Amino acid sequence: MKIVLLFLICLVSLSHSSRKHRRSHRYNENWDHHVKHHHRRTGAMPVPVVLWHGMGDCCCNPMSMGSMIRLLEEQIPGIHVHSLKLGENIASDTERGFFANMNEMVALACKHIKEDPNLAQGYNAMGFSQGGQFLRAVAQRCPDPPMKNLISVGGQQQGVFGMPYCPGDTFVCNSIRKLLDLGAYTSYVQDKVVQAQYWHDPYAEEEYKKKSIFLADINNEREINATYKQNLLKLKNFVLVLFKRDSMVVPKESAWFGFYKPGDEDTILQMNETRLYSEDRIGIKKLNESGRLHFLAVDGDHLQVPRAVYIDIFNKFFK
Repeated sequence: MKIVLLFLICLVSLSHSSRKHRRSHRYNENWDHHVKHHHRRTGAMPVPVVLWHGMGDCCCNPMSMGSMIRLLEEQIPGIHVHSLKLGENIASDTERGFFANMNEMVALACKHIKEDPNLAQGYNAMGFSQGGQFLRAVAQRCPDPPMKNLISVGGQQQGVFGMPYCPGDTFVCNSIRKLLDLGAYTSYVQDKVVQAQYWHDPYAEEEYKKKSIFLADINNEREINATYKQNLLKLKNFVLVLFKRDSMVVPKESAWFGFYKPGDEDTILQMNETRLYSEDRIGIKKLNESGRLHFLAVDGDHLQVPRAVYIDIFNKFFK
């Protein structure tokens, strides 16, 4: 029954996602005019791309990641696309977007990437929603093969505080909400619930720093892991996509490394006002100052990306 339920969640949420992808929304057409196009040499194989899907999605359904693969293949002929599959089938791959230890999942993703011979010379990466911070963890922890350009589409780079929307009003989503209410930072919930592992409570900053097993680690909230910082700085470009009317990511500014002021959820600190940036704990300040950190705002709800925006991203960073 659980497998059937998860399969249906995947299909329903992916159908919703595919409709979002087809909608036309305004976006900041003037973003990053100084970004150089990285044209490949004539006759050279295009740099392959790794995809990591979001919550409620799965690797291979033709209505979501499948449509993204087709768009990449259409725009960049001959490209190899690796859509990460971390479960044995669609149901388990979907389930692991809700219930898993993300440190284990990132390690598994690194293993899959390492074992794909098409990625041996390096690859570009695009993460959707929570896949954005998961791929950042891959960049920080697994530098071989090298990740060249990273695109985070609505990622929760500073975490979330609140879960107003989950794909479908389902048993799975309601169970997650109850577990988060019971205690996001308890060892059981941290080990089992994916969303708890990037739960960032501005009223419990010290508890978050001490007990978050995933986000606090990749954001160097405790001690600074110099290797994480060095590896992230190897990126040629790091692109952050924010949705202006995001009803899923709370606060939406997390997509751009912004977050609530500690102890005050009425005040949003922009990226350059945060401790993460001012102390340059993971390297985003240096990336920004060197012109390699890019910000794109899309006038839509979560993951409502017009086709033209994706094509623009491909042209700037994948060619």
